[in-house]
Order: sequence, then structure tokens, then C-alpha cells
Amino acid sequence: MISLFKFVGTFSLGLLTGISYSLTTITLPSLLTLPTAPLCARTLSTLRARSTAHYRLFGRVASASLALAFALSPSRARHPYLLWTALVAAAGCAGGVELALRHAHEDDDIRDMGAAREDEVNGEEVREAVERLRVVEGVRTGVLGIGLMMGIVGLWGDRFGSRRLRGC
Repeated sequence: MISLFKFVGTFSLGLLTGISYSLTTITLPSLLTLPTAPLCARTLSTLRARSTAHYRLFGRVASASLALAFALSPSRARHPYLLWTALVAAAGCAGGVELALRHAHEDDDIRDMGAAREDEVNGEEVREAVERLRVVEGVRTGVLGIGLMMGIVGLWGDRFGSRRLRGC
């Protein structure tokens, strides 16, 4: 059961990293090719809302699974990497990256742009919002990627460490 929690947490962290990476490298640059600023602003607002929902879901699953794996492990197998990885998943998804980069106001700007009338949307403001979000997602990708590597290395170590404990 503990191994299942470790696997689910690490897998969810991998999905989070993939979502952030694809937003940074594929989706956000593609938004800048849309023909009008209002269309880009509406799409950016929708994209931000949907990605935030996925971040919250997978972030909670990853954090909870890894924390449960730590809590349920026997004391000899209670590895701190589980807590560190859970904290990285939570920080990467719960707004920690935005706060660290001081772009917490970005959500309101994007939401306001999506709700604005079409003739009021400024193309340069939309471009700046896309670029700011791209920086935030790039940092998030790095943070989540580090967490994913910690989880994979930890799982690998658990596998070989358990063999050593059994005398294999």
C-alpha cells in the first residue's frame, strides 16, 4: 500500500511537470500567433483557469499521497525525501511560484482581460501577460522537475535499499 502511495504521488508529480512544460514551450508561445488581442486575452483567461484546476487536483493528489506514504511507513523506512517531494509538489501548485516571483496580481490581470470588452483590450498588455505567465510556468516547470527527480531517485533508492535490508 505504501508503495502505491509513493507511485501515485510520483506519477502525479510527473503529470504536473508535463503540464507546466507543455504550457511553457508549446501553448503559451502559440497564443501570441492568434489574430486578435481580444481572442488571445479570452484564450489566455480560459487556459489559466483550466490549468489552475489541474494544478490543484494533481498537486493535492501528489502531496497527499507522498505525505501518506511517509506517515504510514515504518520508522526504519520513513525517508525524508517523501516529505520534501510532497512540499515541492505543494509549493509548485499552490501559488508558491507566483508569490516567489511576485506575480500574484497576474491572475486578476488575466481575468480582467478576458472579461473586458473587445475594443478595450490592448495587444501589448496581452503580450506582457503571456510573457509573464511563461516565466512563471518556466520556473514552475523547474521546481516541479526537481521534485520529480527527487521522487524518482527516492523510489530507486527505496527499491535497492529494501534489497539490502533483506540481505539480497
